[in-house]
This record gives sequence, C-alpha cells and structure tokens, in this order.
Amino acid sequence: MFTVEQIKAAHSKVKSGADFPAYIQEIKQLGVTYYETFVTDGHTNYSGARDYKTTAPGRYEPLTIAPECDRAQFKVGLKEHQQGKTDYPTFIGMSAKFGIEKWAVCMEKMTCTYYDLAGNEILVEQIPQ
Repeated sequence: MFTVEQIKAAHSKVKSGADFPAYIQEIKQLGVTYYETFVTDGHTNYSGARDYKTTAPGRYEPLTIAPECDRAQFKVGLKEHQQGKTDYPTFIGMSAKFGIEKWAVCMEKMTCTYYDLAGNEILVEQIPQ
C-alpha cells in the first residue's frame, strides 16, 4: 500500500491548480482510491483498497473557515488557481475566506467535490484525465 511519504513526493510537484490532474493520476497509480483534505489545517485522510487508511497531519497553522459559503467567489478563485494564477497557500486562504471546509476526491468517479461547514456540496468537478 501507499505511504504518506509517497503522496508527499507526488504533491511536491504541484505548483498550482494546473498541476492537479497529473498529481491525481500519480497518486491513483499508488493505490489511493479516495481522500479528503481539510482546509482548516491541511490534514488529509487517504483511503485505498481493502479498507486501507492513512492520514497526513496538518501542514500549517489552523485557519478559520467562514461560516457562510460564497459559492460565486469561490468558483472565481478556483478557476484562477486551476489556470496557474495562484499558488497552493493562496488557494487555501481563499477557500477558508469563502467558506470551504474540505474537498473530497473520488478516483473511481474522477471527481473533486468541495463542501462547506454544514456538509453541503458546493461544487462537484470532473478531474481531467
């Protein structure tokens, strides 16, 4: 099974949202089937075959997530990030500001779903293959 160190090595190649699809393909090859990343501190829960689970600890000082989600502004910021206009720390700060608690990636469906603090789906995107 995969390790957090292998995932970190793959993630180290990501400089902006434009690099996200290649990252997803790489960790999928490692055996990751699903993961959730939490904006508050960056910790991520990874899942693989046969109920395998591992967690990457928080990566930065905790952020406060806005209690109300601004879906429209989040979509604008996400698009800019996907176009390579912002780095990861900027994207994380923007996500917190606009009320995104976490995102979940499903390798089977090749989707990335963003959620607010109430657990509502804010946006579901297809990941380019």
